[in-house]
Amino acid sequence: MDTLARIDVISDAICPWCYIGKRQFESALKILGQDQLRFSVMWHPYQLNPDMPAEGVERATYRAAKFGSAERAQAIDQRITETAATVGLEFHLEKLTRTPNTLNAHRLIRLAAQQGVQDSVVEALFKAYFCDGADLGDSELLAAIGGTGGLDPDEVWKMLAGEDGKREVLANDQMARNAGIQGVPSFALQGHVLFSGALAAEDMANAFRQAWDILKNRAA
Repeated sequence: MDTLARIDVISDAICPWCYIGKRQFESALKILGQDQLRFSVMWHPYQLNPDMPAEGVERATYRAAKFGSAERAQAIDQRITETAATVGLEFHLEKLTRTPNTLNAHRLIRLAAQQGVQDSVVEALFKAYFCDGADLGDSELLAAIGGTGGLDPDEVWKMLAGEDGKREVLANDQMARNAGIQGVPSFALQGHVLFSGALAAEDMANAFRQAWDILKNRAA
């Protein structure tokens, strides 16, 4: 049986294409599994808005300024919502009131990795934000989301109240930028960045399969 040691996913918890890409990625894993390809997955931090104030900002005003008008921002949200529906996700972006700083969300994902529940916590964060309109800058909400994903909410709260993981998350974010990553989701196999974007599942599977064949031949 062939074994892919690790696929790294670089993402941000407020990136809609990362959630859409997660669904495509899950389908790609099933396709690869049919070829007896198995591997671990690790999620890594990338802040789309690294200079965002710790308390976040009011979303409507921020996005209107970012995209030139409220109408343009709404049109983008509509396109994203329609695309999400094609992979079975029901986005409710109208529920969102704030664009958060995601440092603490990434600290939560880091803690989840240490306790073996990273995928379920990443899923819980995406669902809370894009489907339920949660403010991911709210530590109390993050603790509850961590609990949904399999962590002890009290442990999450205690972690967020301190400094644990801040330095590591910021260092990993910078590492991704130093590697030339400018957009998310980005996917790497065995440390080699392959592509960015929420590609179709079959295209993802083909990219991983071809890259794995190349790496195997190099090692032969």
